[in-house]
Amino acid sequence: MDDDVAPCTALAYLDPSYWDQRFEKEEHYEWLKDFSHFRHLLTPLLSPSISVLEVGCGNSRLGEEILREGVSGGVTCIDLSPVAVHRMHDRLVEQGTSGVDVVVADMLDMPFESDSFDLVIEKGTMDALCVDIGDPWNPNPTTVDNVMKMLEGIHNVLKPDGIFVSIAFGQPHFRRRFFEAPGFTWSVEWSTFGTGFHYFFYTLQKGMRSPESSRHQDTLPAPPSINMLHEELESEDYIFRTNVEEL
Repeated sequence: MDDDVAPCTALAYLDPSYWDQRFEKEEHYEWLKDFSHFRHLLTPLLSPSISVLEVGCGNSRLGEEILREGVSGGVTCIDLSPVAVHRMHDRLVEQGTSGVDVVVADMLDMPFESDSFDLVIEKGTMDALCVDIGDPWNPNPTTVDNVMKMLEGIHNVLKPDGIFVSIAFGQPHFRRRFFEAPGFTWSVEWSTFGTGFHYFFYTLQKGMRSPESSRHQDTLPAPPSINMLHEELESEDYIFRTNVEEL
Protein backbone atom coordinates (compact mmCIF):
# COMPACT_ATOMS: atom_id res chain seq x y z
CA MET A 1 0.00 0.00 0.00
CA ASP A 2 1.28 3.46 -0.86
CA ASP A 3 2.24 5.69 2.05
CA ASP A 4 -0.03 8.50 0.83
CA VAL A 5 -3.15 6.38 1.43
CA ALA A 6 -2.04 4.69 4.66
CA PRO A 7 -4.06 5.80 7.71
CA CYS A 8 -2.43 7.25 10.81
CA THR A 9 -4.42 4.82 12.95
CA ALA A 10 -6.40 1.66 12.23
CA LEU A 11 -9.55 3.37 13.52
CA ALA A 12 -9.56 5.40 10.30
CA TYR A 13 -10.91 2.29 8.59
CA LEU A 14 -14.23 2.99 10.32
CA ASP A 15 -14.46 6.53 8.88
CA PRO A 16 -16.30 6.69 5.52
CA SER A 17 -14.46 9.91 4.61
CA TYR A 18 -11.13 8.07 4.87
CA TRP A 19 -12.24 5.60 2.20
CA ASP A 20 -13.50 8.32 -0.13
CA GLN A 21 -10.16 10.14 0.13
CA ARG A 22 -8.22 6.91 -0.33
CA PHE A 23 -10.20 5.78 -3.38
CA GLU A 24 -9.70 9.17 -5.01
CA LYS A 25 -5.95 8.45 -5.02
CA GLU A 26 -5.72 4.66 -5.22
CA GLU A 27 -6.55 2.81 -8.42
CA HIS A 28 -6.42 -0.78 -7.18
CA TYR A 29 -5.58 -2.69 -4.02
CA GLU A 30 -6.24 -6.30 -3.03
CA TRP A 31 -6.66 -7.07 0.65
CA LEU A 32 -5.52 -10.51 1.80
CA LYS A 33 -3.97 -11.48 -1.55
CA ASP A 34 -5.55 -11.51 -4.98
CA PHE A 35 -7.87 -14.05 -6.55
CA SER A 36 -5.06 -16.29 -7.82
CA HIS A 37 -4.13 -17.26 -4.23
CA PHE A 38 -7.57 -18.68 -3.33
CA ARG A 39 -9.00 -19.52 -6.75
CA HIS A 40 -8.70 -23.24 -5.97
CA LEU A 41 -10.99 -22.76 -2.96
CA LEU A 42 -13.59 -20.49 -4.56
CA THR A 43 -14.13 -21.96 -8.03
CA PRO A 44 -15.70 -25.24 -6.75
CA LEU A 45 -18.47 -23.06 -5.28
CA LEU A 46 -19.18 -21.28 -8.58
CA SER A 47 -21.45 -22.29 -11.44
CA PRO A 48 -22.78 -20.39 -14.45
CA SER A 49 -26.31 -19.87 -13.13
CA ILE A 50 -25.58 -18.49 -9.64
CA SER A 51 -26.05 -14.90 -8.51
CA VAL A 52 -23.19 -13.42 -6.48
CA LEU A 53 -22.96 -10.47 -4.07
CA GLU A 54 -19.59 -9.02 -3.05
CA VAL A 55 -19.77 -7.00 0.17
CA GLY A 56 -17.28 -4.14 0.56
CA CYS A 57 -15.76 -4.29 -2.91
CA GLY A 58 -13.63 -1.14 -2.63
CA ASN A 59 -11.28 -1.04 -5.63
CA SER A 60 -10.74 -4.80 -5.72
CA ARG A 61 -11.22 -6.68 -8.97
CA LEU A 62 -12.64 -9.79 -7.35
CA GLY A 63 -16.08 -9.28 -8.91
CA GLU A 64 -14.52 -9.21 -12.38
CA GLU A 65 -12.52 -12.36 -11.63
CA ILE A 66 -15.70 -14.16 -10.58
CA LEU A 67 -17.37 -13.07 -13.82
CA ARG A 68 -14.42 -14.43 -15.82
CA GLU A 69 -14.95 -17.81 -14.15
CA GLY A 70 -18.16 -18.12 -16.12
CA VAL A 71 -20.76 -16.83 -13.63
CA SER A 72 -23.61 -15.44 -15.71
CA GLY A 73 -26.36 -15.25 -13.09
CA GLY A 74 -25.24 -11.77 -12.12
CA VAL A 75 -22.46 -10.31 -9.98
CA THR A 76 -23.35 -7.40 -7.69
CA CYS A 77 -20.66 -5.44 -5.85
CA ILE A 78 -21.50 -3.02 -3.05
CA ASP A 79 -19.47 -0.47 -1.15
CA LEU A 80 -20.28 2.39 1.20
CA SER A 81 -17.98 4.75 -0.72
CA PRO A 82 -19.58 6.50 -3.71
CA VAL A 83 -16.07 7.26 -4.96
CA ALA A 84 -15.14 3.57 -5.09
CA VAL A 85 -18.40 2.65 -6.79
CA HIS A 86 -18.21 5.42 -9.40
CA ARG A 87 -14.59 4.63 -10.25
CA MET A 88 -15.33 0.91 -10.53
CA HIS A 89 -18.34 1.63 -12.73
CA ASP A 90 -16.24 3.84 -15.01
CA ARG A 91 -13.54 1.16 -15.24
CA LEU A 92 -16.07 -1.52 -16.19
CA VAL A 93 -17.56 0.72 -18.89
CA GLU A 94 -14.11 1.54 -20.24
CA GLN A 95 -13.26 -2.17 -20.39
CA GLY A 96 -16.56 -3.00 -22.00
CA THR A 97 -17.33 -5.39 -19.13
CA SER A 98 -21.00 -6.27 -18.63
CA GLY A 99 -22.51 -8.55 -16.01
CA VAL A 100 -21.20 -6.71 -12.93
CA ASP A 101 -23.49 -4.24 -11.15
CA VAL A 102 -21.88 -1.80 -8.72
CA VAL A 103 -24.06 -0.25 -6.03
CA VAL A 104 -23.51 2.27 -3.24
CA ALA A 105 -24.85 0.46 -0.17
CA ASP A 106 -24.21 0.01 3.54
CA MET A 107 -23.42 -3.60 4.43
CA LEU A 108 -25.15 -3.02 7.79
CA ASP A 109 -28.40 -2.11 6.02
CA MET A 110 -28.41 -3.78 2.62
CA PRO A 111 -31.11 -2.79 0.09
CA PHE A 112 -31.87 -6.31 -1.15
CA GLU A 113 -34.83 -8.62 -0.70
CA SER A 114 -34.56 -11.79 1.35
CA ASP A 115 -33.28 -14.88 -0.49
CA SER A 116 -31.71 -12.82 -3.31
CA PHE A 117 -28.27 -14.37 -3.81
CA ASP A 118 -26.79 -17.83 -4.19
CA LEU A 119 -23.37 -16.73 -2.93
CA VAL A 120 -22.21 -13.76 -0.85
CA ILE A 121 -18.50 -13.06 -0.49
CA GLU A 122 -16.42 -10.62 1.50
CA LYS A 123 -12.65 -10.22 1.58
CA GLY A 124 -11.17 -8.25 4.47
CA THR A 125 -14.41 -6.33 5.07
CA MET A 126 -15.22 -8.00 8.36
CA ASP A 127 -11.61 -7.49 9.43
CA ALA A 128 -12.01 -3.76 8.80
CA LEU A 129 -15.17 -3.72 10.89
CA CYS A 130 -13.25 -5.30 13.78
CA VAL A 131 -10.40 -2.78 14.10
CA ASP A 132 -11.88 -1.35 17.31
CA ILE A 133 -12.86 -4.70 18.80
CA GLY A 134 -10.48 -4.10 21.74
CA ASP A 135 -9.73 -7.20 23.76
CA PRO A 136 -10.69 -10.03 21.36
CA TRP A 137 -11.53 -12.22 24.36
CA ASN A 138 -13.96 -9.56 25.61
CA PRO A 139 -14.85 -7.58 22.48
CA ASN A 140 -16.25 -4.08 22.31
CA PRO A 141 -20.09 -4.37 22.44
CA THR A 142 -20.51 -1.78 19.67
CA THR A 143 -18.23 -3.76 17.38
CA VAL A 144 -20.09 -6.96 18.22
CA ASP A 145 -23.39 -5.27 17.34
CA ASN A 146 -22.04 -4.09 13.98
CA VAL A 147 -20.55 -7.48 13.11
CA MET A 148 -23.85 -9.14 13.94
CA LYS A 149 -25.77 -6.62 11.79
CA MET A 150 -23.44 -7.45 8.91
CA LEU A 151 -23.89 -11.21 9.34
CA GLU A 152 -27.65 -10.99 9.87
CA GLY A 153 -27.98 -9.00 6.66
CA ILE A 154 -25.89 -11.52 4.73
CA HIS A 155 -27.85 -14.44 6.17
CA ASN A 156 -31.08 -12.70 5.14
CA VAL A 157 -30.13 -12.04 1.50
CA LEU A 158 -28.79 -15.56 0.97
CA LYS A 159 -31.10 -18.06 -0.68
CA PRO A 160 -32.18 -21.01 1.53
CA ASP A 161 -29.18 -23.12 0.53
CA GLY A 162 -26.88 -20.21 -0.33
CA ILE A 163 -23.22 -19.95 0.61
CA PHE A 164 -21.39 -17.15 2.41
CA VAL A 165 -17.64 -16.95 1.86
CA SER A 166 -15.58 -14.87 4.28
CA ILE A 167 -11.91 -14.41 3.40
CA ALA A 168 -10.21 -13.07 6.48
CA PHE A 169 -7.24 -12.61 8.70
CA GLY A 170 -9.49 -13.23 11.73
CA GLN A 171 -8.88 -16.67 13.20
CA PRO A 172 -11.54 -19.34 13.84
CA HIS A 173 -11.37 -19.16 17.62
CA PHE A 174 -12.50 -15.50 17.34
CA ARG A 175 -14.85 -15.74 14.34
CA ARG A 176 -16.83 -18.81 15.34
CA ARG A 177 -18.50 -16.96 18.21
CA PHE A 178 -20.07 -14.68 15.57
CA PHE A 179 -20.68 -17.22 12.82
CA GLU A 180 -22.29 -19.73 15.20
CA ALA A 181 -24.51 -17.27 17.03
CA PRO A 182 -28.12 -18.34 17.65
CA GLY A 183 -30.41 -17.58 14.75
CA PHE A 184 -27.99 -18.52 11.99
CA THR A 185 -28.72 -21.73 10.13
CA TRP A 186 -25.45 -22.04 8.23
CA SER A 187 -22.72 -24.60 8.67
CA VAL A 188 -19.21 -23.28 9.36
CA GLU A 189 -16.08 -24.69 7.74
CA TRP A 190 -12.75 -23.17 6.88
CA SER A 191 -9.58 -23.71 4.92
CA THR A 192 -6.35 -21.74 4.80
CA PHE A 193 -4.22 -20.35 2.01
CA GLY A 194 -0.89 -18.62 1.87
CA THR A 195 2.69 -19.72 2.29
CA GLY A 196 4.00 -19.79 5.85
CA PHE A 197 1.53 -17.18 7.06
CA HIS A 198 -2.04 -18.34 6.54
CA TYR A 199 -5.24 -16.49 5.71
CA PHE A 200 -8.63 -18.04 6.38
CA PHE A 201 -11.25 -19.00 3.82
CA TYR A 202 -14.55 -19.55 5.66
CA THR A 203 -17.42 -21.35 3.91
CA LEU A 204 -20.86 -21.05 5.53
CA GLN A 205 -23.80 -22.83 3.89
CA LYS A 206 -27.27 -21.71 4.89
CA GLY A 207 -29.63 -24.39 6.15
CA MET A 208 -26.82 -26.83 6.93
CA ARG A 209 -26.07 -26.09 10.59
CA SER A 210 -25.09 -29.13 12.62
CA PRO A 211 -26.36 -29.92 16.14
CA GLU A 212 -22.81 -29.45 17.45
CA SER A 213 -22.53 -25.87 16.23
CA SER A 214 -26.04 -25.14 17.53
CA ARG A 215 -24.64 -25.50 21.03
CA HIS A 216 -23.28 -21.95 20.88
CA GLN A 217 -20.84 -21.04 23.64
CA ASP A 218 -19.89 -17.54 24.76
CA THR A 219 -16.64 -18.76 26.27
CA LEU A 220 -13.58 -19.12 24.09
CA PRO A 221 -10.66 -21.55 24.20
CA ALA A 222 -7.20 -20.57 25.33
CA PRO A 223 -5.35 -18.29 22.90
CA PRO A 224 -3.10 -20.00 20.36
CA SER A 225 0.53 -19.29 19.85
CA ILE A 226 1.20 -17.01 16.87
CA ASN A 227 4.35 -16.65 14.82
CA MET A 228 4.86 -12.92 14.31
CA LEU A 229 8.00 -13.22 12.22
CA HIS A 230 6.66 -14.04 8.78
CA GLU A 231 7.77 -11.56 6.15
CA GLU A 232 4.29 -11.25 4.64
CA LEU A 233 3.19 -9.19 7.64
CA GLU A 234 5.49 -6.40 6.47
CA SER A 235 3.35 -5.84 3.38
CA GLU A 236 -0.02 -5.95 5.11
CA ASP A 237 -2.02 -2.97 6.28
CA TYR A 238 -2.24 -1.71 9.84
CA ILE A 239 -5.57 -3.45 10.25
CA PHE A 240 -3.90 -6.87 10.35
CA ARG A 241 -0.85 -5.92 12.40
CA THR A 242 -3.10 -4.21 14.94
CA ASN A 243 -5.33 -7.26 15.36
CA VAL A 244 -2.40 -9.61 15.87
CA GLU A 245 -0.68 -7.33 18.37
CA GLU A 246 -3.84 -7.25 20.47
CA LEU A 247 -3.68 -10.98 21.17
